[in-house]
Amino acid sequence: MKRDTHLVVLLLWVIGCSLASLTVWKVLASRERALEDVNVHGLNLTQALVTYSEGIVRQSSLLLLGLVERLETEGSGPAQIERLSALVKRQEPLMPQLSGITIYDTQGRWLMSSNRPIPAGAHNSDRAYFIHHRDNPSRETFIGPPIQSRSNQEWVITLSRRFNDARGEFAGVVAVTLGVENFLRLFGKLDVGQEGAIGLSYTDGTLLVRYPFREQDMGRNFSKSPIYAKYLVDHSVGTASFTSSLDGIERLYAFRKSDRLPLITTVALGKREALAAWRMEAWLSAVVVAGLLGLTSLIGWFLILDIRRRTQAEDQLRGTQQQLLSSNRQLELLAMKDSLTGLANRRCFDESLAMEARRAQRDGSTLALLMIDIDYFKLFNDSFGHVAGDACLQTVGRVLQDCVRRPSDLLARYGGEEMGVIMPDTDTDGAAVVAQLILDRLKQQNIAHGASPFGRLSVSIGIAMAAGAQLDDLPGLIEAADQALYNAKAQGRNQFVRAESAAVFTFAK
Repeated sequence: MKRDTHLVVLLLWVIGCSLASLTVWKVLASRERALEDVNVHGLNLTQALVTYSEGIVRQSSLLLLGLVERLETEGSGPAQIERLSALVKRQEPLMPQLSGITIYDTQGRWLMSSNRPIPAGAHNSDRAYFIHHRDNPSRETFIGPPIQSRSNQEWVITLSRRFNDARGEFAGVVAVTLGVENFLRLFGKLDVGQEGAIGLSYTDGTLLVRYPFREQDMGRNFSKSPIYAKYLVDHSVGTASFTSSLDGIERLYAFRKSDRLPLITTVALGKREALAAWRMEAWLSAVVVAGLLGLTSLIGWFLILDIRRRTQAEDQLRGTQQQLLSSNRQLELLAMKDSLTGLANRRCFDESLAMEARRAQRDGSTLALLMIDIDYFKLFNDSFGHVAGDACLQTVGRVLQDCVRRPSDLLARYGGEEMGVIMPDTDTDGAAVVAQLILDRLKQQNIAHGASPFGRLSVSIGIAMAAGAQLDDLPGLIEAADQALYNAKAQGRNQFVRAESAAVFTFAK
């Protein structure tokens, strides 16, 4: 009897687990399919909206280009403005999405407005797009943040171009305004549910248009939001699930960056709405198997307790393993650092140089190397003692760290008072900029060194660069940088020399 009981219990356990597993698998699989369908739908919508937005901007840019060319060739006198006004009136019916076209002079005063009489004394010199063109010589189209029209309170997006006079100096701005309502009219035709939302924004996170429309969101910057920080910075297209920072609703987001414009289109569907049908299906499946699973609940409970105990033991083992791995990583980091200055040590320098050389060969890029030596350091030690010498090395290390800021660059203590800087994807001009910055910063520090003819602490720097097959000979690259360093010292110190041309750029004493 006991054996039969065991067999029955085992059979019930198998049946219960099989039903539960099958139900869970079916529910989760259907959920994944539902979410995948929502993501595909959202990505398709973003593609359509990106195409629509690019088309509007392209048409507007062509119109702006034509107007700017006429203004620059014919001038901006009353007769010319009158002809442009007539031209714009003929073209406006072809672009119904336009709210208006306005031309401003160098002071921001209105020269022409296509959709309203020019108000007395009106000027837009305080608008972001006018300031941009006035202060920036770029001839490219500028997409401005959303603004509210001062005449009719309409929310608009501006596309503008600068035009110059015959001397090539700033002569004014031509601006096309796109009514936010035009975008909302199209967005509103797309079915995104009651909790859905559609957004058009700058790549810097500034919101241009959002449907449903909320005036308090216009121009809002969401660069600090999780979706922007985690996804939009490094990806051009994708999907994500987040709770909106605007209204607190959890949504499934599909986003796409324009390939041609600094714009991001986002389509968000309410997750609760998107999974409504799935929840009903999951509920029905749960009701069907609930009775059968109830027969094995007691045994399942004991099984769960056993699994929990096992899981806790595994968690403890994993925690111990992670602590061991963390300790090993800390030891590896300590082995790669110089104990006095906290900089990378010679071992780290050699390994990093070899790795960056392989990467440069693979990518077809250049690799620059700076070798830096403190001038008259032995005299400094003799004058102030080794304790002061150590403090001097630490100070110089901190100064160099402030100058070498790119994450890809490596500053290391090469040996004694000599330090090296590995600069991937950098030519000698770029390396020279960093070298000059080092000299400038050391001059600002003004570390007293009475035994130096300069009266302060200074360094000499050798610069070498290699690319392609030259990177097979890393000792040759180091030797070239060392030779340039030697030349810098031979030519008076407190300067840097490039290995390839031996050109000396003497630091102003």
